[in-house]
Formats: sequence, C-alpha cells, structure tokens
Amino acid sequence: MYKTKVGSMADVLATVKNNSLHDPIAAIKKSGRTILKGGTVIDPKNKIQDVKDIAILNGRVSQVENDIKPESGDKVINCEGLLVVPGLIDMHLHLGDLFEVSTAPIFEAVQDGVTMGLSPGAGNTFMAPSLLGSEVDRGLPLNLGVYLGALNVIGTRLSTEELIKLFKGELEAETATEKMTRNMITYITAPLTVGIKDHMGHFIMPDESFEKVYEITSKANLIFMSHTQDPGHAERVVSLSKGRKVHLAHATAAGCGTHMDAVEGMKAVIELIKQDNVSGEFVTTMLRKGLGSREGLQMPKKAQQAAYDALEAGIVDILISDGQNEATMKGFGDTRDNIPALLELAEQGVLSLSSSIATMTCNPARLIADRTNNNWWTNEVGHLGVGALANVTIIDKEDKLATYTIVNGEIVSFENRAVRRGNGAGGWVSKFGMVRNVGTGDLTTHSLQK
Repeated sequence: MYKTKVGSMADVLATVKNNSLHDPIAAIKKSGRTILKGGTVIDPKNKIQDVKDIAILNGRVSQVENDIKPESGDKVINCEGLLVVPGLIDMHLHLGDLFEVSTAPIFEAVQDGVTMGLSPGAGNTFMAPSLLGSEVDRGLPLNLGVYLGALNVIGTRLSTEELIKLFKGELEAETATEKMTRNMITYITAPLTVGIKDHMGHFIMPDESFEKVYEITSKANLIFMSHTQDPGHAERVVSLSKGRKVHLAHATAAGCGTHMDAVEGMKAVIELIKQDNVSGEFVTTMLRKGLGSREGLQMPKKAQQAAYDALEAGIVDILISDGQNEATMKGFGDTRDNIPALLELAEQGVLSLSSSIATMTCNPARLIADRTNNNWWTNEVGHLGVGALANVTIIDKEDKLATYTIVNGEIVSFENRAVRRGNGAGGWVSKFGMVRNVGTGDLTTHSLQK
C-alpha cells in the first residue's frame, strides 16, 4: 500500500472531523514570538556575520543567539542558507509623490526588501505629511517619510525664523493661520518631515532662497538634499552652503554625461563629497555591471569605475534606488536593483559584504541621526541588536531577491510577493522618530476617546 512521506497534515490544516469543524491551532496559546532560525546574520553595526537565530517579540528584536529553542506558540521561519540583514533603508525613494496615482510602487518596494522609504518629491508641499500619512493610516506595509520641496517651503508668508519654529513644533497657531495655511491639518502635520530638497531638474533657486533653506535646515535639524546631475549646479550648492551640511542626491547621475563629460563629472562631484559638510549617495542601478533597469540614466564603464573607487575609499557609503519602476515618478533607478547591487559589489571586491549591506542599513541611519540630531535613528533602525525595531530583510543570495521582508515584526512580503496581511505594518517616519498612526486617515471614520 502506498504511504506518503509527507505524513498527516491534520495537525496543521483546518478540516472537518466527525461532522465538526476542526481548527488544529485553536488550542495553541500564541506566544507572539517569531524566530528567524539558522540564517547567516549580517549586522554591520553590531559586527555580526555568522549563523544566528533571531527572536522577534512585540515588533522588536528580543534575542540574538546561536540557538534559540522554539516553544509552544512560536512562529518559526526557516532561514537556513539565507542572509538575514537589517531592513533596507532607502533614504531617497520616490513613493506617493508628484502625481502618483497608485500605492502599487510602495508594495513593489517592499517586495524588493525595502522596509523604510524616504520620499523626496520636488512637488511635495506642506500637505505631503497629512496626505501620505493618511495612506499609512489606511494600511501600508512599510515605514514611510517625506522631504518637502524647497520652493514649497519658502513659498508662504512665513519668515525664515517662523519656518524654523514650524519645524521644531514651536510656531503659534495664530501665526500659521495668518501666514501659512487656513487648514489646521496642514499646519499640525507639516513638521512631520525629515528634510527639504532642492531640485535643479525642476527649478533653479536664486542665492537668497538657498540661504533661507540652509538656515532652516541647519537650525531646525533637517536634512538638506540637493539634486545632483549637473556638476556645475552641485558646485554652486556646496559653495552657497558656507560650511553648512548638504547631501548630494543620486550623485552617480553626474557620471552619466548629461551635463559634462561623464568621467569628469563623476570625479568633480566626488571631490565635493570629500568636504566635511558634504555627503553623497550613489544609485544602485547605476552601479550594476549589467546597468540594471535601463529606464534611467546609464553610466559608462569609466565613470562607473570612478564611483567604485569612491565606494572602496569610503568617500561615499550610502546607496539608494531613487525610484520604483511601477511609479509615475521613476527617478534614475529601481528598487529591484538594490539587493543585486549590494551582492554584486561584494562579489566584485569593491566592498566587503558587510560594508555593502551597511550602505543601506546602518550608514543611512547614522547620517540621518547626525543631520536630525536624533539618536532614535541609530538606536531603533539600521541594525538587528536587541531592542531595535524588527525591520528585517531576508535575502536569497542565489536568486538575489528578498525571500522575506519583515516590517515592525510583521511579514509583509514573501518570495518577492506582498503579503496582504501585513498591509498595516508600516508607520510614519519623521525627523523626531516614528508614529504608527498620523490620524488624518481616521478623521472621517472614527475618533478615539481619551
């Protein structure tokens, strides 16, 4: 008689026994704990690169041990043969901005292993935190934050000093009503941002506008990000900084030859990034040997080598995608290239695997902590130490895809497909940290009684 090797599944699947519904797990008291079992943990901040078990409880990392014994009610995920790394932080990823008509790019980013995206739309207005915050309230699978467009910030009647107060949460409501907006929702949620972006590709600001934005970002502890494609514009931006901090976005775009010889442009921007007050980021797509997604700009090999040299020397240590190919605003890259680029940089010997993973985990967390003057970023995200938020990207290095994406302890993607049960896992990220609910999405549905 044939006998299956699988055995009976009556202990794990719902069925009917003796004319009654049988729920095999109803009697199991759920522990709430998830154990990531037997994966190779790469945690650059905590200098771990070894086979470890990780336990997650209440949305946070609760244990990191060589062997964690599962107990009744635990959820166990077999990670043998997989890389377990801190959740990818994509600090320059257009999501939900500039005429976006769908949340699909957000789900696509999660499927590619992104657990936190910071969206730098040039058209992002003071309304952006409330509008995208509403999407978080309705249920999104990743942690999301925004930069505001520079012209939108300085386009109200608020003075520079009043704008600094606004971003510190110190601006009086009466002043906001008179000079900023008649919509209290806009005023209340506007400080929930991480930075301001200048965008040469959409507008070129006069010197006095740059002076205002630098004053605001330096005194209100915001990131100032500038569009980097034309090396001449980047030189002007850095010159106007007068030593104040500026972050040169998608700096590899300067190495694509649209405004200067590709190699000269790449080297010119790298020289700027060597200055103490200047930081920069490279696009994962542009660094791939096969050039990854071809919807954006393409780097010739010699310019690409200059970028590799800057990575190897530690001049640039942050990678971003800039875009998502399902999005209206695609940027210069695609989140689908993030994981392959991280692995390929290690395979090519440009970076060690740990250093490569750091470019999208602890390194951006460190930079944001520095610019916002808030250690929440280095304490809570970018690593897998005990107590950190359980944002985890689990990678199959053979197919170079995210096998699992875990956001705040919830599985939101499996085998490069979104898990709808995790749609509400994400939170809203600001320079002050993260909230799981902004409230704007709930205003018309219900109120919470205090």
